[in-house]
Amino acid sequence: MSEHNQLHNAKAGIKMIRSYPQIPRLFRKGFGLLTVVLGFSLLPAEAQVAPHPPVSTAGAGGNTFNGPEYVRYQAKKDIQDRRIDMFIGDWHESLPRRAYGSLILRDVLTKGNNFAPPEKGAVLESANFLAYGRLPAHESTIPSELQGVQEVYYIFGGTGEISAGDKHFALHKDIAILMPAGLSFTMTNTGDESITMYVVNEPVPAGFHPIKQMLMADERTVPVRKPQVASPYTIPGASGHWAHIVRDLFNRNDGLATIGDIITVEINPISMGEPHPHQPGHEEIWAAIDGTSLAFIGAELRVQTPGMAYMLRPDGLMQHSNINAGDAPVKFLWFSTSTGFSGKK
Repeated sequence: MSEHNQLHNAKAGIKMIRSYPQIPRLFRKGFGLLTVVLGFSLLPAEAQVAPHPPVSTAGAGGNTFNGPEYVRYQAKKDIQDRRIDMFIGDWHESLPRRAYGSLILRDVLTKGNNFAPPEKGAVLESANFLAYGRLPAHESTIPSELQGVQEVYYIFGGTGEISAGDKHFALHKDIAILMPAGLSFTMTNTGDESITMYVVNEPVPAGFHPIKQMLMADERTVPVRKPQVASPYTIPGASGHWAHIVRDLFNRNDGLATIGDIITVEINPISMGEPHPHQPGHEEIWAAIDGTSLAFIGAELRVQTPGMAYMLRPDGLMQHSNINAGDAPVKFLWFSTSTGFSGKK
């Protein structure tokens, strides 16, 4: 196919997407962004070769580039793109289960295979699960102790408190709790509305020494992470990957066992993250908290709403990005895992 015909097809694809009835109207005005993304992905192979190697930074996993024109895309559509939806989970599609007496969990992503999920959302090999949690009004969990696992609770609705040992923390929107293994705790809803949260569960490997007390991070007091690499393509106020506004919650220095980092990422209106791949052994999860966005995975686009999460296939080839084509910020809970572990002794 000639370069002229490929570019013609790219433009035709954009026109088709703009009129596609299942895409919310709010995205249509922002599809100029997609012209950049899909235009790059459909250019001939000769135009995809970067004139020099990409920038490699430890914080980005060696996956950030000198500029938009250097982003490398696969020469042709991946034969597994038809399986993209297997890497996406949504708690609205899950059956409820109970934990600790009164906490209702609905799974988003579960144990499975990084490359060939046996069922939808079963993609995790390092982490155990990502779930949506709900503690009904005026309910309390029974005293419970995690054995062989640790959990992080990220609260996005309701009010209450959590107690473990001699620590007591108030729960409200934007609070994150790291609950280590071997510590008895209770969670109480003191309000008239349910406490809602994401629950991230990680295994504790043999030889790991959990921290002795639970930790709390209040996202509202956490400063935005500074860019690790200076780039003219990073939007002012963003932390990297062009448009990611990052606030750190917990990392392995705080006591995580298998997960490397848990952060929140905001993307402002009419902005997109830098497309990039990930290497084997790296699980990176994007769970939507606020707002509707587009997940650009491989050569596919999916509308992502709160309650949905995805993981990119970590083969060093498949690209991903998050696109906010709306008129309000979007926000994600992000966490990553990799082989090996470290922790406080």
